[in-house]
Amino acid sequence: MSTSVKRRQPVARHGQLSSPSAVGQLLKLIGVALAVVLVSGVGVAGYVLTGFTSTVSANAVELEDTKELPPDIGAYPGGFDILLTGVDTCEEKYKELFGKRCSGKDAGGTLNDVNLLVHVSSEPRRVTAVSFPRDLMLPIPECTDANGDTKSAMSKQPLNTAYEHGGEDGGLNCVVKTVAALTGEDIEFAAKVTFGGVIEITDAIGGVDVCLASPIKDRHTGLDMAEGTHTIQGLQALQFLRTRHGVGDGSDLGRIGNQQQYMSSLARKLISGEVLGNVPVMLRLADTGLSNLEASTSLADPMKIVQIALAVKSVPFEDIVFVQYPTVEDPSNPNKVVPDKRAATALWDAIAANKQLQITHETTANDGVVVQEPETPAPTESGTPNPVPDDVAELPSTIKGNSAAVQTCSNGNVRG
Repeated sequence: MSTSVKRRQPVARHGQLSSPSAVGQLLKLIGVALAVVLVSGVGVAGYVLTGFTSTVSANAVELEDTKELPPDIGAYPGGFDILLTGVDTCEEKYKELFGKRCSGKDAGGTLNDVNLLVHVSSEPRRVTAVSFPRDLMLPIPECTDANGDTKSAMSKQPLNTAYEHGGEDGGLNCVVKTVAALTGEDIEFAAKVTFGGVIEITDAIGGVDVCLASPIKDRHTGLDMAEGTHTIQGLQALQFLRTRHGVGDGSDLGRIGNQQQYMSSLARKLISGEVLGNVPVMLRLADTGLSNLEASTSLADPMKIVQIALAVKSVPFEDIVFVQYPTVEDPSNPNKVVPDKRAATALWDAIAANKQLQITHETTANDGVVVQEPETPAPTESGTPNPVPDDVAELPSTIKGNSAAVQTCSNGNVRG
């Protein structure tokens, strides 16, 4: 199904959405995040619905260097963090879809290609999902694999090598340690999911609606989509999430914006009666999630998931914000990026202060999505702009992102 979208509109198919409620917000926060790192977020519901404890706990990973957690989520000082990582494992069922990644000279190994840190603040509850570029150059700490063998720290490597550095059984821990060292956040919960899950989740849910402000044509993934609104599922959904050459400036940064559009759209579908009110669909999604999820032991607990659901049940869409971790070009390699430390400090300071995050970045042709431009504050009687409220933090203009209250369209780079 597709409908046309006016070409080259500075603002494309976006608007304010009403706030969600009840456990649907959990599916928005964790469920959608798990799905965008390519597995069913309703697998979270499956913790309770389909015997989660016996299935997932047996494969759970004990996180290193984490403090003993209080039994009640409300007692976590400053809120809590969940790291979600998607890995490009060449699963037998889907490996032919990855081309040279699973059959050429690059075959072998497992990379953490999608890395998302979800921070849930203390009261008033706010949710910030920070996406980290796979090509972000940073130190990788010393990591230990399941056999107890220690891998030496590395001073500068791409983020997406952290999982492989830790080994198949120590990879999740290594990604957690790497992101924790970069951000200074204590990461209480984590999960790893595989890319093949996106095909099964979108099939089980009946597809996800996405909007294209201009066409996408990417020979690297095989994706070819016209301008307009589309319902994607199966292989096409996987191609949509993997494409970077087809959106924005063709970089991994553009792909992140594209993935965030998918997240928001999937969220709206998950919290609709179409899914939450359909028990057979819920059960199928739960089963899909369980077959693709490797959780930390802290997350492999049905009661903890219920507590997380209650903690976020009333968070309004405008207080759920997706941002890209701020970066600048790596002076040593124009194809890589390094942390923008000043902007990152502003971001984490605002999160620590539990401010409502205001995106000030104005989208350009290089971005992966077309988003609503920030509104110019109305002048006061004195002719000066309205002051920013005390509980709002204007992020540096170099930080890209949007709130869940704003719909976006993919900025395909096929022009005509």
